[in-house]
Amino acid sequence: MKKILLTTLTMMSLSAMSQEVMTPELLWKLGRVSPLGISRDSKNIVYKVTTPSIEENKSSSKYFTIPVNGGNATEVKDYEGLVTNKNISLDSKYLAYNEEVKINSVNGKDFYPELEKSEVQIYDGLDYRHWDTWNEGKFNHVFYKELKDNATGIDILKGEAYDSPQKPFGGDEDYIWSPDSKSILYVAKKKAGTQYAISTNTDIYEYNLATAKTINRTEGNLGYDTAPQFSPEGNLTWLQMKRDGYEADKNDLIVDFKGQKMNLTANWDGTVESYKWSVDGKKIYFIAAVDGTKQLFEVNFPGLTRIAIRVSQITKGDFDVNEIIGFTANNVLVTRGDMNHAAEIFSYDLKKNDWKQITNVNTDVYKTLALSKTERRYVTTTDGKKMLVWVILPPNFDASKKYPTLLYCQGGPQSALTQFYSFRWNFQLMAANGYIVVAPNRRGMPGHGVEWNEQISKDWGGQVMDDYLSAIDDVSKESYVDNSRLGCVGASYGGYSTFYLAGIHENRFKTFIAHDGVFNTQSMFGTTEEVFFNNWDFGGAYWEKDNAAAQKTYTTFNPITLVDKWNAPILVIQGGKDFRVPIGQGQEAFQAAQLRGIKSRFLYFPEENHWVLKPQNAQVWQKEFFKWLKETL
Repeated sequence: MKKILLTTLTMMSLSAMSQEVMTPELLWKLGRVSPLGISRDSKNIVYKVTTPSIEENKSSSKYFTIPVNGGNATEVKDYEGLVTNKNISLDSKYLAYNEEVKINSVNGKDFYPELEKSEVQIYDGLDYRHWDTWNEGKFNHVFYKELKDNATGIDILKGEAYDSPQKPFGGDEDYIWSPDSKSILYVAKKKAGTQYAISTNTDIYEYNLATAKTINRTEGNLGYDTAPQFSPEGNLTWLQMKRDGYEADKNDLIVDFKGQKMNLTANWDGTVESYKWSVDGKKIYFIAAVDGTKQLFEVNFPGLTRIAIRVSQITKGDFDVNEIIGFTANNVLVTRGDMNHAAEIFSYDLKKNDWKQITNVNTDVYKTLALSKTERRYVTTTDGKKMLVWVILPPNFDASKKYPTLLYCQGGPQSALTQFYSFRWNFQLMAANGYIVVAPNRRGMPGHGVEWNEQISKDWGGQVMDDYLSAIDDVSKESYVDNSRLGCVGASYGGYSTFYLAGIHENRFKTFIAHDGVFNTQSMFGTTEEVFFNNWDFGGAYWEKDNAAAQKTYTTFNPITLVDKWNAPILVIQGGKDFRVPIGQGQEAFQAAQLRGIKSRFLYFPEENHWVLKPQNAQVWQKEFFKWLKETL
């Protein structure tokens, strides 16, 4: 019996060892699932699968339906008629849509038509470029037209130099029809030039079709007002941040009920990411970060009764709920993923509290892979707090061996570090290459209370750096961590973290990788496009000599002041069209390293922005990332 058991265990071990692991090529062959909604007859989910092609250097999409309770997927060609079009008014008379409209003169030939070959851009204020695009005087505007042949579209922001949908990422979620089909509500930040660049004050406006008059439904709130929806009872609902200039403020759920604006999440210590009303209008379901994951929550809507408002967490587990699709009977349909699996569509039974996977776009691929293991670890910080640290172990992990280990520094800076599945900073892929990944939920991350999230602002090089070092030092106590082979990697604020830690690490790390990282806080303030971000997080401008918080950012917390202490190889990655963290940041860092005689490399993507989006560029990124680690770690 013992011999049979040993033979079985040996065969199981050999089977596990024979499995494949994730590769950069395979990662970029996975299908990316995007739900479009529930079909009009409520029987099917309609969704899109986008698949990149490395050979063609582009992506293509196919559309499918699948029964809401699971089953076989069917490819469809004409998908648009299968789901309700939110851009058609409820009385079926009108279509709302958006187009870009030329409003302002910017180019030389706009001012001097006779010089049509001139290549000049002329600006009188900031917002002259945003994300990865130069301002050419064009603005997104919302239109509507009657649903009949050759109907003329009416621009509801005619002549206004404001965007709706919001740039750079806004889409048709930025405008909706009123339930009576008499109005269009839209999101806009009605500021221009320099005032646009220093403010986050978007509002929700209502345009009346009959009168062509517009009113501000959120006037008086100075921060972001976004994501408008109407409840089944016709109550306008939206997400609201209170403070102007603070892009990572607490995001609350607001309902305008009979003229009274009710904040349903005011007393809840968290921030809302997205939401959807229940069919009966008695609850709102929403997604929020909590303890290193993203979960489904609900809050009841009491109206004007004395019933207490209660926020409840519905789902739990080491995964991310990414999007609420809709509802069927006792189920809510969502997308869900984790560090080992790209998002798929799932159904969650609200009564039985159990899950059912509906789509299986990538299931067969994952069945062939030896997966990494993710572990929760709670580390005591230097100020006595408990900090969650994700530890991702290589496939077929053997605790008797020693592994090179990477400290991963998250960007944002106030972005949640959850069970996300990235197609660039992919923990599964890093682990598959034989690295342990240490990913701390350091100060400045949603999911651990509002205070924890806010502690990073104006303190970029302070407690958060101690948090990073506390995490890597704690995990490094394990016998399976090779302390002679520690690396530090990150992008955006994570890139800043890498540059900063390179000057204070006291020989912990053997190598560094920084992608689109802030290297010089002073030149960053002078060249980035969303000035409100630096005003808030840096504490002000570098010329404000009496501003202690700002001056600390530009001196003590400025990575350039620590370059003389750099003593390890560093790979600097930079996008040429990154206007958020402009090219000079990467150039300055690489030049400093080179002139100091430090082994360094500059990986430059001329046509990429803050991200790497083209399939072949993404492959080069991955190959250079692991090539650098092989060379230096």
